[in-house]
Amino acid sequence: MIYDVDPVFDNSEEWWLSIPEAMRPRKDQPFYHVLAENEQSTYMAYVSQQNLESDTSGPCRHPDIPNHLGPYQDGSYKLPMLSLN
Repeated sequence: MIYDVDPVFDNSEEWWLSIPEAMRPRKDQPFYHVLAENEQSTYMAYVSQQNLESDTSGPCRHPDIPNHLGPYQDGSYKLPMLSLN
């Protein structure tokens, strides 16, 4: 579940260097903040556009979804109403 996007890489150099060089994505592409899950756990990830994969398995069960999105209805998450100041 993508909840935010950076137009280009915007994380620490330490994080960048922790990725094996042969697998490092380019920095000049969008990077997404993702609420992710696998069969054992949920987690937050920072993912380059080239590494995004579609998941159509059903609603995400990540516990932080209510902090970012509204309820899951009719096949999608509803964005909460935001008040503008």
